[in-house]
Amino acid sequence: MIKVGGSRLTLEDFKAILFDGKLIELDPLSVEKVQAGFEFLKNFIDHKLIYGINTGFGPMAQYKISDENVLQLQYNLIRSHSSGGGQILNPQMGKAVMIARLNNLLQGYSGVHSDIVKLLADMINKNVIPCIYEHGGVGASGDLVQLAHLALGLIGEGEVWYEGKITPAAEAFTIAGLTPLKIKIREGIAVLNGTSAMTGVGMINLINAHNLLNWSIMLSVMMNEIMEAYDDHFSYELNIVKHHKGQNKVAADFREILKDSKMIRSRSDVLYNPENIQHDVFEDKVQEYYSLRCVTQVLGPVYDTLLHTEETVVNELNSVNDNPVVDPENQNIFHGGNFHGDYVSFEMDKLKIAFTKLTMLSERQLNYLLNSKLNEKFPPFVNLGVLGLNFGMQGIQFTATSTTAENQTLSFPMYVHSISNNNDNQDIVSMGYNSAQFAKKVISNAYEVLSIQAMTLLQAIDYLNCQDKMASKTLSVYKALREIFPKFVEDAPLYKELARIKTFLENNNP
Repeated sequence: MIKVGGSRLTLEDFKAILFDGKLIELDPLSVEKVQAGFEFLKNFIDHKLIYGINTGFGPMAQYKISDENVLQLQYNLIRSHSSGGGQILNPQMGKAVMIARLNNLLQGYSGVHSDIVKLLADMINKNVIPCIYEHGGVGASGDLVQLAHLALGLIGEGEVWYEGKITPAAEAFTIAGLTPLKIKIREGIAVLNGTSAMTGVGMINLINAHNLLNWSIMLSVMMNEIMEAYDDHFSYELNIVKHHKGQNKVAADFREILKDSKMIRSRSDVLYNPENIQHDVFEDKVQEYYSLRCVTQVLGPVYDTLLHTEETVVNELNSVNDNPVVDPENQNIFHGGNFHGDYVSFEMDKLKIAFTKLTMLSERQLNYLLNSKLNEKFPPFVNLGVLGLNFGMQGIQFTATSTTAENQTLSFPMYVHSISNNNDNQDIVSMGYNSAQFAKKVISNAYEVLSIQAMTLLQAIDYLNCQDKMASKTLSVYKALREIFPKFVEDAPLYKELARIKTFLENNNP
């Protein structure tokens, strides 16, 4: 089990719960801290005007709410803001939002009753996942609309994912043996005001992006290997003089993967040998094209961006991001804007830009393989059949090109796309959830382009019949992918094979 609360929740913890099916247990001291915050709030609010407890919300905050209506106010907030549109998040994404919200509330600064964290934990463990819609949040008072749908599920209303299908929440609660949440003071606004939707999706993006980068490195290695590239562009000596962690990490990965390859050439052996340089014009290239030679410089920034994004989003995951902040230690309540999603929004924009560049690298490497005039090694479109009669990988290149173009368009930043709303109360917003959603699409698209590149590499390897000279790690990848995508000569539809390869890349690390 993974303990939530009491210590920092990491990306690895998040992955274990979400992807590996680990159950969660609540840290007892954190649950006590949550309850202590509730008890403090209950005693503190007497004869005070506290936003979101005995006032309206947003621009309606100037209206005081009578004592007999304060609990109804919370229900009204949840129900009125459960107004999302677009697609329903799949159960994995919905669960990610729940984990993020649970961890935020367990910090103990929200003034909620401990019932809510216990219920959230039970729902996560039993896979009762509220139906959350993709459209609605502007990421300023937090992901208001998305989190309203989470809160709606907590009170046993609306619909939830349960046992693989969408089910009325009340029905699923009964079957799962759960009791809906009863509002005690401010459990409504405490759930709605926060960045947990963008953070939850952002964490999924990070997990998928780490794996995707590993695949990009591996396929780039295989590109260099089958082209019998020179080894100095990924050498320690060349890369260490450029002081970037990512570049040197990618170069080190290249060296490790290719350490037993019989295809990579040494520049010293070939071009620094007087016997080999008697010609005035060399048919062989003295330096490879940039999409092969500059991989460490292109993917290095992607790696560095990914590390910084992970640090920032995990910080948000472990932060208090609702409003107001209930602080028993200082015996006060602090109003402000911790629900604002700029940190996550900016990082998701940077992530999608980085992985669009990764997609562009893959597309250029693919084009190099398919264009016989560039590589001067393979038949056009790596066609293993009869040229003119058969088409090889010609048709599927269109998919890679159009998908890459879509990523380029999706990379326009949401971070600078603020639109005032809420009677201009929210006059500058983050659009953080939109940014996370677009980053998710970019990453999915990138997997598709890399899958087409991988399929083409397999055909190229079979054309060369070079398996006995490949590095053990690249050969292992070749064999694993060939099990689900056999060599083809005669033309056949490739869309099902593309889907299978993409699923394999998404679910396996090279």
